[in-house]
Amino acid sequence: MGKKKIDAITPAQTEALEALCRFADEKGYPPTVMELSAILGISQASAYDRINQLVSKGYLRREDCKARGLTVTNRTGEIAMELVPVPIIGAVAAGQPIFAEENFTGEVLVDSQKVRSGRHFALHVSGKSMIGAGIDDGDLVIVRQQALAENGDIVVALLNDDATVKRLKILDGLVELIPENENMKPIQVAPEDDIKILGKVVGWTNNNQNSRARKRTAQE
Repeated sequence: MGKKKIDAITPAQTEALEALCRFADEKGYPPTVMELSAILGISQASAYDRINQLVSKGYLRREDCKARGLTVTNRTGEIAMELVPVPIIGAVAAGQPIFAEENFTGEVLVDSQKVRSGRHFALHVSGKSMIGAGIDDGDLVIVRQQALAENGDIVVALLNDDATVKRLKILDGLVELIPENENMKPIQVAPEDDIKILGKVVGWTNNNQNSRARKRTAQE
């Protein structure tokens, strides 16, 4: 059976498709509607319309069985990347489920290969303590929810009710949360401290294209 012919797209739609694919190739994750609108210099409504037009013409596909998952196709209609939504969490606090509905502030589309197993969430970070690892102020980290982590993992930890993104160091029974910034000191976790690992960071996307007014919750 031959490949199904897909409709031609306008220059504006081509620009949107190329921007989306270029962003995904560079960052490992596709842009949000807000990011795409900023890249193209158009309104969010216009960016959303272009995505819908690309879906209707066969350049983007929605997988009904995968909770609004999208498949990005190239111009020959061959599958290039399958995208699935990951919820963006607006707040994390002790005693409150991460995935409580009231915590959701949106979602980001992520390459399904990056989130193949487990449950994932996304979180905006604040500060430059992880700049050495490539995570900058305002970036969006993709986190696999898990209560345990290994030495050297970058984790989201809840320390005395404050969420932080740091590299985990475990040595001789002592735990430290290590920043990737030579101007900042490690956080030594004392026996009386209440620490909980919320998840392991499995990737991140640069957020320079986003408005800095968006709420950030993981303090660095």
